[in-house]
Amino acid sequence: MKILGITGYSGSGKTTLIERILPPLRAEGLRVSVIKQSHHDFELDVPGKDSWRHRAAGAQEVLLTSTYRWMLVNELGEATEPTLAQHLERLSPCDLVLVEGYKHAVLPKLEVWRAANARPWLYPEDANFIAVVADQPPPGAIRHYSNDDVAAITAFVVEFTHSTAVTLPSP
Repeated sequence: MKILGITGYSGSGKTTLIERILPPLRAEGLRVSVIKQSHHDFELDVPGKDSWRHRAAGAQEVLLTSTYRWMLVNELGEATEPTLAQHLERLSPCDLVLVEGYKHAVLPKLEVWRAANARPWLYPEDANFIAVVADQPPPGAIRHYSNDDVAAITAFVVEFTHSTAVTLPSP
């Protein structure tokens, strides 16, 4: 299983990039999973539905399942957030895991950058960046793809998936 970080500041287009490259990656025959890091509280369940009611009543974990999909919700309570490595261990086997967020994780990463955000580049301070997806060329010598060049970005990710040896981050 290969792991590739998709990292950048809020509003840079990380989610949009993942959304745009997933269909062609699937068309290439790759099984792709996504881990999305959020710094906000979130709800995946609908208030009032049975699984929400179970969680609200105090269940530590609720697994919702159907013939179409399943979802496991774990309430952390006072526990610390699991590490990226711990989350990766939970995933079913696949060819590629795209990790959105985790700016400082030690793994190969693409930086997604947008000039309108007026934020500094991340890649010069971190040797784990292997390319940049941006609306203007970055300073320095790093592989660069335009935000709109989905075909080239996809080809790069496919090449990465088939050729790069990647180790899991330490727990």
